[in-house]
Amino acid sequence: MGYSGDDFDVIVVGAGVMGSSTAYQLAKRGNKTLLLEQFDFLHHRGSSHGESRTIRATYPEDYYFSLVTESYRFWEQAQSEIGFRVYFKARHLDMGPADAKSLLAVIDSCRNNAVPHQVLNRQEVAERFSGRIDIPDDWIGVSCELGGVIKPTKAVSMFQMLALKNGALLRDNIKVVNIAKDGDRGVTVTASAGEQFRGRKCVVTAGAWMRKLVKTVSGIELPIQPLETNVCYWRIKEGHEGKYAIGSDFPTFASYGQPYIYGTPSLEYPGLIKAAVHGGYQCDPDKRPWGPGLVPDSLKQWIEQRFKGLVDSSRPAATQLCVYSMTPDEDFVIDFLGGEFGKDVVIGGGFSGHGFKMSPAVGRVLTDLVLTGEAEGVELKHFRIARFEENPRGNLKDYEDQVGQLLKSTL
Repeated sequence: MGYSGDDFDVIVVGAGVMGSSTAYQLAKRGNKTLLLEQFDFLHHRGSSHGESRTIRATYPEDYYFSLVTESYRFWEQAQSEIGFRVYFKARHLDMGPADAKSLLAVIDSCRNNAVPHQVLNRQEVAERFSGRIDIPDDWIGVSCELGGVIKPTKAVSMFQMLALKNGALLRDNIKVVNIAKDGDRGVTVTASAGEQFRGRKCVVTAGAWMRKLVKTVSGIELPIQPLETNVCYWRIKEGHEGKYAIGSDFPTFASYGQPYIYGTPSLEYPGLIKAAVHGGYQCDPDKRPWGPGLVPDSLKQWIEQRFKGLVDSSRPAATQLCVYSMTPDEDFVIDFLGGEFGKDVVIGGGFSGHGFKMSPAVGRVLTDLVLTGEAEGVELKHFRIARFEENPRGNLKDYEDQVGQLLKSTL
């Protein structure tokens, strides 16, 4: 088994949005970078494909704010470099019961981080969105200008094209089966066909395959559970399509409580609005059921009630399948692999169905960590592997109406 090509400064394993963003950052800084993907580039077997993802600055946890705001800047910057758009601006609306602890934490975080927002009652929500959204009397809405929609497959392609433009080598259909310490020279990455690649450092962003690969490489059992999730699109009733389209001041949205529901204005499919449940069913990423995804009655009822009957809630007009990589606390895993690898191998995973929006900043953080051992602007204690040694559920949070409930019913 000979070495394939030259040695590299950094090898990135996994070419979803996180790995592609990292390869772009590495190459842009002048590092000799290799990006490896086990399937075709832009495949649909993981978490980085599809037509839309939301971006928002409203989080119950303060520690995501800096990553989101940095990502807004990076999305704009990358677009300007490539020459086409992947980020479309929109407002964002959070809604839910007025006593929902997670929603109240969102308001506190907005105040702590000086995020411009308005807390609205039922009448004010109806007025703000021209009667297109109706919430119960005992609910509140939190309206914020910092929302938007990201085109995921297009965004991954953008980062890969920019990485290539800056000198990175991209190779797909290369399945990595092992990463080994190579003395003082760095690491050796071995593929299933026997090819080997040598790098001074390595970043692993293997998505739903993170748990399997990390256990093979280091013996560490990361609590990252792949879930197959069903994304639903609903038909807007004739004559009302423009009211729910991007650019009409209709927001991206999130509904707190059980179930947690999220969605986007009509963009990718004319006349269809995206609304889905944040959750899914356990799966092995190599042996997925591939649906059919179930559509809970609670989602149908939510569609009928929130959109005042202007959207057909009888059944989705279209569905798509995707994979989450869930941690028990729904927080990311960003850390050094440690052990014999020390700081030579950095891992980024467990993005739990909400990480895509932050991929530009995560790519920057992973790049900083692998090159310098440190990353400014982010408190990594929330994303360390060791948090699960201290508590199997990870980060302790003072609200239970959203975080944690998802996994209790699926794991």
